[in-house]
Amino acid sequence: MSKNHNKTGWSTPASEALRVSSLGPIASFDPESTPGFTGDKALGEQLLVERGEVLADLQELLYANGRSGDNRSVLLVLQGMDTAGKGGIVRHVGGLLDPQGLVIRGFGKPTPEELEHDFLWRIHKALPPAGRIGIFDRSHYEDVLPVRVHNLVPQAEWEKRYEMINQFERDLVETGTTVIKCCLVVSKDEQKVRLTERLNRPDKYWKYNPGDIDERGFWDQYLEAYQAIFDLTDNDSAPWHLIPANKKWFARLAVCELLVGTLQGLDLDWPKADFDVETERKRVAALD
Repeated sequence: MSKNHNKTGWSTPASEALRVSSLGPIASFDPESTPGFTGDKALGEQLLVERGEVLADLQELLYANGRSGDNRSVLLVLQGMDTAGKGGIVRHVGGLLDPQGLVIRGFGKPTPEELEHDFLWRIHKALPPAGRIGIFDRSHYEDVLPVRVHNLVPQAEWEKRYEMINQFERDLVETGTTVIKCCLVVSKDEQKVRLTERLNRPDKYWKYNPGDIDERGFWDQYLEAYQAIFDLTDNDSAPWHLIPANKKWFARLAVCELLVGTLQGLDLDWPKADFDVETERKRVAALD
């Protein structure tokens, strides 16, 4: 255990504590838990601010390198049941970042144009350019989630998609994109609380979707579909993390910490000047 993690309330680095392979089946996962974190809400909220500043500095490094010819980028994939807080992660973690270095895309029901192509076509179009952090609110995994649960295509077709996804993500990594995959896990009781809140507050009506109640009836099938995803697509090169989402403050801190660790792992440094610094200093000093 490093001193840094002990000081910040983490007994284990988030990338290890939240890795799906170390947490067991999603069906028995506790959405109230805070794996690897020993602090309370007050510390968690304080750390989100502090680590957010670190994250913003690291993002600037990534962006600067992208502007200087470095092809690396980061892709954060967010999945989870309805009300799990994917949008909150986008706002509260993505909101810590400079918009010019951020690409955010949401994936709902495919459009007629998208349906004319293979399921990865719309994903390819949304990938972050060099130097950017991309956030996907839902993703290519929708094509082995509702598609599987509701038999929207034949089983023989969606079964092939797991390996297609693995190959797609291997290609991303090989060409410079670091992939972080997070599944936000909310309990049925907490989901009911959040759905109720949306109906009790006029400013939340826009978030309410009657279809969410229908989807809740397929809860166990979705858990099975998620478990298949973890079993078949959790790889060291593109790992899956389980994010307990009943405590919004922890979910946001956890994702922020995963991004910080990922960017630190890129071992970035400021790009060297492509001009003579001393000459330019003299030119600036001579300005009126």
